[in-house]
Amino acid sequence: MPKKIPMRKCVVSNERYPKGELLRIIRTPEGNIEIDPTGKKNGHGAYLKKDINIIQEAKKNNSLARALEVEISEEFWEELEEYMK
Repeated sequence: MPKKIPMRKCVVSNERYPKGELLRIIRTPEGNIEIDPTGKKNGHGAYLKKDINIIQEAKKNNSLARALEVEISEEFWEELEEYMK
């Protein structure tokens, strides 16, 4: 029997993708925002497709901030864009 691929929803496009194609962003219990490359960090997570256009749209329409219920700093957006390169 083939192994089940975990699917997650991108908070920008609202489409479901295999977990490996998405980037997990978490709000830690302390309220910090972090990129979670392992997908295993403790915290409230939201997923973004690994696509620079999706990242820019998330910044423009505030969907990531809404999903994590927190303000997102300009520094974090820059860190995210660097991470994608």
